[in-house]
Amino acid sequence: MSVSVVLFTADLRLHDNPVLHAAVREAEQVVPLFVYDDGVRAAGFDAPNRRAFLADCLADLDAGLRARGGRLVVRSGDAVAQACAVVAATGAHQLHVAGGPSRYAVRREAALRDALAGAGCALTVHDAVVTALAPGAVTPAGADHYAVFTPYFRRWTEAGVREAVPLPRRVRVPEVGSEPLRPRTEVTGTSPGLAGGGETRGRERLRAWLASGLDGYAQGHDDLAADTTSRLSPFLHFGALSAAELVHLARREDSPGAEAFVRQLAWRDFHHQVLAARPGAADADYRARGDRWRHDENEVEAWRAGRTGYPVVDAAMRQLAHEGWMHNRGRMLAASFLTKTLYADWRLGARHFLDLLVDGDIANNQLNWQWMAGTGNDTRPNRILNPVNQGKRLDPRGTYVRRWVPELAGVADRFVHEPWKLPAADRAATGYPPPLVELGEGRARFERARGG
Repeated sequence: MSVSVVLFTADLRLHDNPVLHAAVREAEQVVPLFVYDDGVRAAGFDAPNRRAFLADCLADLDAGLRARGGRLVVRSGDAVAQACAVVAATGAHQLHVAGGPSRYAVRREAALRDALAGAGCALTVHDAVVTALAPGAVTPAGADHYAVFTPYFRRWTEAGVREAVPLPRRVRVPEVGSEPLRPRTEVTGTSPGLAGGGETRGRERLRAWLASGLDGYAQGHDDLAADTTSRLSPFLHFGALSAAELVHLARREDSPGAEAFVRQLAWRDFHHQVLAARPGAADADYRARGDRWRHDENEVEAWRAGRTGYPVVDAAMRQLAHEGWMHNRGRMLAASFLTKTLYADWRLGARHFLDLLVDGDIANNQLNWQWMAGTGNDTRPNRILNPVNQGKRLDPRGTYVRRWVPELAGVADRFVHEPWKLPAADRAATGYPPPLVELGEGRARFERARGG
């Protein structure tokens, strides 16, 4: 009886999963395998919020497989060694896995290929599983990737996104040993407002978003208080939802909101193709510009704690701590403040985000940080977001600020983004800190570091 193994990584779903679809189609029996990978933990990527969300995703995946006559096979240790052990135990002739852009994913693929060749088992790596379009699907003449989004988006649109594959009706799993799933309740240190994960929840949220959120997305996606973004990013990160399927579902609407949402999915693909071509961008400047970052641990810690004295920045950082998630515009404001006002190394911010973000993704997190820092694809040093002006524009009534900075709950609208303008007694009564630094200080620090 023919057997194939599916090594689940960042594709924890049954709907539109080309990896599982191919294995079920070609073999009489399939081993749906997930490995709690020692390498992920050793790399410092096994953060509590993502570990909890992962537990939900795996429990939901197992339930979905059991409803189709199968089950999830779970192992822990080295992913390559465990995959080979399952191949040996079942006599599998093929192993399927989704491709990934990170250095770790590429190394894992190479190690799998070498190890399985000696075991007489073929390896099939599937593209366009984690992303809507594979990282290398479109390239400019004479280069291995697009460094500018607009021409990439044009080609991305022209190339088209693959059609969704059908949901498997039945998954027959051979006898093979498995460890128990690690329940979410065992995870400690999570954000108190962390949302639940799993494909079922993801699809429920997707249906609600398509029905009531998508149409207004173009106009409202920057509105901090309204929070009208999809909040689908954690499900995309873990592969509980398919980016390709989302593109097709959004395009059915044919509206400005759908167009804007699809563009954001293309941005996600853009960053994945950059990282695939330049894996060093995970921790090194894509385009160095001679920065001599200033490190003041007290300032950085105040930023982490949401105590900078700039309300919209502090609201964003406190949302991150409470939910393990942050509004995209909040991420930009927080990143701009750290790198352009405090003039601190973007890697400090990127690491803090990865420690907390449930959707913490190497490609999107690191390259978005570099974009704000001016070390990424677009190195404009004057890309500075003024937190006062941005707060007044994106949160004019101070609703978002009051939600996350309760010290300012009773402050009048005209002071909520500039509490230092309150009368001295009223200012002291709030208990809110004064501004950490002046807004123009970052540029001055930059010039001093460059010898200007």
